[in-house]
Amino acid sequence: MEKIFGKLNNSQTEAIRKSEGPVLILAGAGSGKTTTIVSRLAYLVEVLGIPASNTLTLTFTNKAAKEMRERSNEMMSDASYPPLLCTFHKFGLLFLKFNIHLLGRENNFVVIDTDDKKKIIKKINAELATPLIASEISRYKNSLLTPDDAYKQAEFFNYQQIAKVYEEYEAYLLENNLVDFDDLIALTYRLLDENPDLANATSLKYRYIMVDEYQDTNELQLKLLQKLCSAHNNICVVGDDDQSIYGWRGAHVRNIIEFDQDFIGTSVFKLQENYRSKEPILKVANSLIEHNRSRLSKQLIPTRGSGEEVIVLNSNDESEEARKIALKITKLLNSGVRARDIVILYRVNVLSRSVEEGLNRSGINYKLVGGLRFYDRAEIKDLISYIRVITNFHDDFSFKRIVNKPKRGLGKASVDKLELAAHANNTSIFEYIKKVPIADLEALIKAKNAKTVKKFIKDIQAVAKTVNESVYNFIDTLEDTFSLKTIYKGMPDEVEKILNMDEFYGLFRDFVKNHPESSLDEFLNELTLQSDQDQVEGESIYMMSIHASKGLEFDHIFVIGLEEGFLPLLGDGSNLEEERRLGYVAITRAKETLTLSHAGSRFYKGRRSELQKSRFFNEAGLCEGSLIVEKNSAFKKGDLVRHKIFGTGRVSGVSKAGREVKLSINFAGTPRDILASFVEKL
Repeated sequence: MEKIFGKLNNSQTEAIRKSEGPVLILAGAGSGKTTTIVSRLAYLVEVLGIPASNTLTLTFTNKAAKEMRERSNEMMSDASYPPLLCTFHKFGLLFLKFNIHLLGRENNFVVIDTDDKKKIIKKINAELATPLIASEISRYKNSLLTPDDAYKQAEFFNYQQIAKVYEEYEAYLLENNLVDFDDLIALTYRLLDENPDLANATSLKYRYIMVDEYQDTNELQLKLLQKLCSAHNNICVVGDDDQSIYGWRGAHVRNIIEFDQDFIGTSVFKLQENYRSKEPILKVANSLIEHNRSRLSKQLIPTRGSGEEVIVLNSNDESEEARKIALKITKLLNSGVRARDIVILYRVNVLSRSVEEGLNRSGINYKLVGGLRFYDRAEIKDLISYIRVITNFHDDFSFKRIVNKPKRGLGKASVDKLELAAHANNTSIFEYIKKVPIADLEALIKAKNAKTVKKFIKDIQAVAKTVNESVYNFIDTLEDTFSLKTIYKGMPDEVEKILNMDEFYGLFRDFVKNHPESSLDEFLNELTLQSDQDQVEGESIYMMSIHASKGLEFDHIFVIGLEEGFLPLLGDGSNLEEERRLGYVAITRAKETLTLSHAGSRFYKGRRSELQKSRFFNEAGLCEGSLIVEKNSAFKKGDLVRHKIFGTGRVSGVSKAGREVKLSINFAGTPRDILASFVEKL
């Protein structure tokens, strides 16, 4: 008992002791979520005597599953028969091994990874953008749509083509007894849905189910959990609606907000005591997230006392921002802070370039986590390869990289033939294509491809001539001639890749402005110096996206790019509440100090753009501003509101209830007192 309850607070203890029925544990950032879930598992097995084999605990990453397994085993007297604690996809894999025969398939299937998936798709259709098709197929499967369903939904020709690829892709998987990542859950659900007896037997086997990071579940995972609970209602989920930041990949915050509607009779426990961050950091986090309407009410309560106030870093541009951050980091390192306790976070990867350069100039080692260096990104490497070929026609390595970008119908086999012929004639591929008669070229590769590659050589030569006329305008000529942005058209990350390309174009123009006498070779040499430090040894600070930082914590946090358009990211498809949750996640990673940075201008879409300070500064109480955002508490008498259970009503009174606001609401003649955070204004 001491092992299980010794270090728990009252809220955690109450949540753990509630073993029957649906339980929602709202665990704020730094509130001991993992401790609670592993302690609850140990309580079920060690105290209540539930057989470990009758429990199932699901999470999202192998790392989290491994940590929870190790910690729960330490609390159990007999670890020889450990409970099943794994990711959703691992559970699906185990389930299919035992039951896929019910679909008329052998259980010696092979799970393919993302690269395999893309190769199969490309083999079926090389004309359409492979990443787009892969993304759509994943969406279809997670929405339980068959190829026939996809055909019926396809209003445009492109989507009819994608539906056809989906049909052929599924046939290929079936013929070769393969399953992809999405199948692990989709087929598991299908088996449970089509076989009620199997669903009942599976539910009876796993009588106590727990789910970690529940705010990250999608619609299909919710449906799967409902099947697993069909014979009982013993499901406990742990999560934080304020940290739901994966909407772009299908996660739905409504799963946690409306958990009590999906599982009737829910008991709710809130873990609000924060054991990570100093009080000023939590004050800012609470103030910011309070502006979200779609959330369940809670406040992070500090337990570590007061600390340094949150710093707002104002800079004129990204270069000044990088210098200031490098200086602050240098001071921290000189004061004895370990490099690995410092992190720089950003919303979009394009912002990392200027800070990387600033750290390089200051001699500060860093590591990029969850992403490539700016100059090592595929789209930037493609641009650099074009420039290298234009400055050196004999650069075969770079030539092979770009000869089919954008697509010119040249497959690997054709390029290999050209390379062999060039080597046989002791020349570069470029020179061989340039000099060989078209008839000889047509004998080697398809006539259509021969004409295309001849034109490519002429275009390269034409662009090379313009460098002598104007180095500054060269970059525009390059894009206009080859339409390089079309390479990424239709890809799920098209916007970010084009942003990165525009950033590179702006960087090039800036270099030429500052070094008017420089050549393309000197520009390339400058880039080589920037990207030489691929392997950083020893202590280093970290740079990563906010998404990559979720679940981590650091003593000292710098968040850059707090400007309208970057954080929050604005435009089609953006979700302001999810952007605010991203800001909240970034802030709550910090243990000791937090610096929030913005710049007055940045290179953006190939030109310098003036930027407005993020509304989040105002919402977090860090500055006054013109942006007025209504808080949850901004209700007045007469407002029409909606409650998820009681429906529509009108506010008849407003009063304080501790830190929250209580509303008296008339629901069609029935008066009720409800906290403001549980209703939305109409």
